[in-house]
Amino acid sequence: MNTLILDGENLTIEDVVMVARENWKVKIADSCRQEIIKVRKYIEEKWIKHDDAPPVYGFNTGVGKLKDFNIGIQDNELFQNNIVMTHCGGVGEPASEEVVRATMLVRINAFCQGASGLRMEVIDRLLEMLNKGVHPIIPDQGSVGACGDLAPLAHMVSVLIGYKDAEAMYQGERCFAPQALEKAKITPIQYQLQAKDCLALINGTTMFAGMAALNCHDAQCLIKEAEVSGALSLEAMRGEMAAFDERIHLARRQNGQVACARNVRKLTLKSRRTTDDARKVHLPYDVLHPEYQPRIQDLYSLRCMAQVQGSSRDSLAHAKDLIQREINAATDNPLVFWNEDGSLDVLSGGNFHGEPIAVAMDILAMALAEIGNISERRIYSLCDHTLSYGLPPMLVGEPVGLNCGYPVISCSAAAVASENKTLCFPASVDTIPTKSSQEDHVSMAPWACRKTRQIINNLPKILGIEYLLASRAIFITQDDLGEFELGQGTSIAYEMLAAAINFKKEDSYMPHQSKPAIEFAVSGKIVEEIETHIGSLD
Repeated sequence: MNTLILDGENLTIEDVVMVARENWKVKIADSCRQEIIKVRKYIEEKWIKHDDAPPVYGFNTGVGKLKDFNIGIQDNELFQNNIVMTHCGGVGEPASEEVVRATMLVRINAFCQGASGLRMEVIDRLLEMLNKGVHPIIPDQGSVGACGDLAPLAHMVSVLIGYKDAEAMYQGERCFAPQALEKAKITPIQYQLQAKDCLALINGTTMFAGMAALNCHDAQCLIKEAEVSGALSLEAMRGEMAAFDERIHLARRQNGQVACARNVRKLTLKSRRTTDDARKVHLPYDVLHPEYQPRIQDLYSLRCMAQVQGSSRDSLAHAKDLIQREINAATDNPLVFWNEDGSLDVLSGGNFHGEPIAVAMDILAMALAEIGNISERRIYSLCDHTLSYGLPPMLVGEPVGLNCGYPVISCSAAAVASENKTLCFPASVDTIPTKSSQEDHVSMAPWACRKTRQIINNLPKILGIEYLLASRAIFITQDDLGEFELGQGTSIAYEMLAAAINFKKEDSYMPHQSKPAIEFAVSGKIVEEIETHIGSLD
């Protein structure tokens, strides 16, 4: 079993994916463990065990709007429990187990900096829950992304303390927290938090940081998928390759554009279908070009593929860089820091505010929606014989009219692409004051992450339909163009699609065609097979 060691500095997006989806085990670096214990020892000796201790937010004061009310030592245990009970205010469907695991991992890693001030044994308990697969039921709505994820994380903590009505998943079974903890042999079942423990656990950019990390990983996979599906459409329409000449893209100086064009060239290397010889073959339905004419340049959806999809690459690179930093950040409040004289300062700030993640996910949402938009335009062109240089209208088989072809499945791509557009309204500008305006500006980062996830779930449907129609176009023109070989990467994609779909010249049940194609876009198997044979795409 693989084990990840956390140090609060070097957690990667790929690490989050491995722990969230592959159930890697997690440990805390010894140096971090020692620092956490040292900080807490100072806190207990110098502050919270003295009645005359100065008010320190979250240690011996109320929270939020109630910050000006002091909490006595004798009441602090009850206060910790009250925070958990009252902050379990999430609503909606349970977050997926992979999101819950990512949440627990990011929270534990934040503590490794030693700036949160909670007890080591509390962190160890959360770590044990993660490693043993006790996954709290966390509603996916209720956080505005300002005081971090107060409601979602309170639901996590309600399981940690063994509250009788809190729920968790354990080994595929949903059960109450005490039963889940008992089955996992995590003791004691009923657990008491001490001063600052609860606030450190529930305050921070945690659940939405974990969601953002998973989003970035999946977006990277889909961007590659879109370059394969786009290259296959380029083959299907016998596209002009001059638009992907490296010199054009180096002159633009945009990294994503350069990488996308390079991938398209790699995928279509050795293609004879994207040549003048292939374009000189007159297809029966090419009514606009009865005589051969040089193509010169293609539709934007082909010619500007690298410019558009490359821009999405650049947006993802920005988001990944930001999220990489965030999953290694201390984001609760207050934070504690050592002075040169060996004393600690407690500083109240706003690292829990999710604005950086909200903006990054809003940008990523738009970038991914654009990939869907340009893919849908290629789908449309494949079905229109006046745009595709004579592919059969609607990619229909003979006789036309009796056979209907692919107009409705292409319409589905349009429907999903349009749905994605409506999910691009930026959550980060939709602030709403909460808690008597103590939180007068919020980030809405959780919604930014969730709607980006909806686009991520939608995008393979569009790319899968492009796979279907591009491979259909190649299949239906085999009699006329079969002698012209596809590129080294596009040929692999076509062979996999043709084998799974089993095309017929005449109409056939559409789900038997669309489902395999979409499943390829979801699973990434086409990209995986291509990379196995021709090397990694950028």
